[in-house]
Amino acid sequence: MNVQGNTMGITDRKEREKEELREIILKAAKELFLERGIEKTSMRTIADKIEYSPGIIYHYFKDKNEIFHALHQEGFKALSEKMEVLSVIQDPMERIKAMGKIYVKFALENPDMYDLMFIKDAPMCHVYDSEKEEWKEGGSAFNGLRMTIIESLEKGYFPGHDAEALAYMVWSTVHGLVSLNIRKRCEVIDIPRRENIVIDGLDAFLKLLG
Repeated sequence: MNVQGNTMGITDRKEREKEELREIILKAAKELFLERGIEKTSMRTIADKIEYSPGIIYHYFKDKNEIFHALHQEGFKALSEKMEVLSVIQDPMERIKAMGKIYVKFALENPDMYDLMFIKDAPMCHVYDSEKEEWKEGGSAFNGLRMTIIESLEKGYFPGHDAEALAYMVWSTVHGLVSLNIRKRCEVIDIPRRENIVIDGLDAFLKLLG
């Protein structure tokens, strides 16, 4: 009788079941978040949705902020996958423009997830509460833009500019465009222009870049 093989098989199954339940928890949390928002999504409501006790969820996540941090990681993964097409664009200036368009399209199509990724406090509260943990997801996304900006400077674009400051300016400008829209601050815009104001605003900004 292969006791060692049976033991390994049981261990593998338990690990698989553990991962499956973790995914079930995250799926329920995401559905509740999209339906009710962060404030009305709690460990209790998640537990009720999957028909488990809240205590089971605490075996996987220490609090709600950790759950929302995991969800915001899914958002960054999805955004990163959208950005993969940029690798075929040789000219860094054109890559920046394409990056901006992909970023805005993602935000407008996924406003709640974008809100969680870049505006809501919950994911960052988890980062701040975790020792030795940095905002890796945001840092990775920003570094992609920064490296493209550096390449642009090397090609002669943006003479006299600092790469770090310029990358931050580009990011914050595009973020502002979508955030004002997501947070419903575009009512100051003439009604006929509101529907396309984010795209039009991005086009105006890209023209300024050159």
